[in-house]
Amino acid sequence: MTKLLHIDSSILGGNSVSRQLTAQIVASWRAGHPGTEVSYLDLAVDTPTHLSAESLGFRLPAGADLSDVQKRENAVSEALVAQLLASDVIVIGAPMYNFAVPTQLKAWIDRVAQVNRTFKYTDKGPVGLAGGKTVIVASTRGGAYSTSDAGNAMEHQESYLKTVFSFLGITDVRIVRAEGLAMGDAAKAAALAAAELDIKAHNAAANEAKAALAA
Repeated sequence: MTKLLHIDSSILGGNSVSRQLTAQIVASWRAGHPGTEVSYLDLAVDTPTHLSAESLGFRLPAGADLSDVQKRENAVSEALVAQLLASDVIVIGAPMYNFAVPTQLKAWIDRVAQVNRTFKYTDKGPVGLAGGKTVIVASTRGGAYSTSDAGNAMEHQESYLKTVFSFLGITDVRIVRAEGLAMGDAAKAAALAAAELDIKAHNAAANEAKAALAA
């Protein structure tokens, strides 16, 4: 059975386009993959604390003397990394906030990027340990960044996520993008239409791969 982890990080609730898109992506995936088991994580509601002396316990040597607070924070980190590692597909809503991802999403990344769990260091450099998964990012932006060199240089959202997941060993990172959402009604409509085409294309590719494995 395929396990899918659905993550939202937008703080805009029902007004969020990234939440709208992740819901469409998950529905499309489930339609093409009946029986998929979905778990949901809303980082705007259940936000792990940012890294601090208390939440760094999972990076301390085994057997280290931990405070009660560190033990509680370790349990949060363990639950999040175990959830990630148990998932085959991760759908992430990632709106652009000030050229980067929301701090809520960054806090989650800091908890799941764990040495010897999702990556390890070797004499040849770091090696990802979380490979074999598919990540689908619902990327939303008020402006248009993908159409010019200047725009691409300014965005640290999609490029950051691709770097992070590659570091963790996940190379199948797909982008469903809706940009120009704040550039007028026509631009927003065009952005949503383009995102829907992306969803259909990714779903068709997944179905072809599934059919090939069954042949």
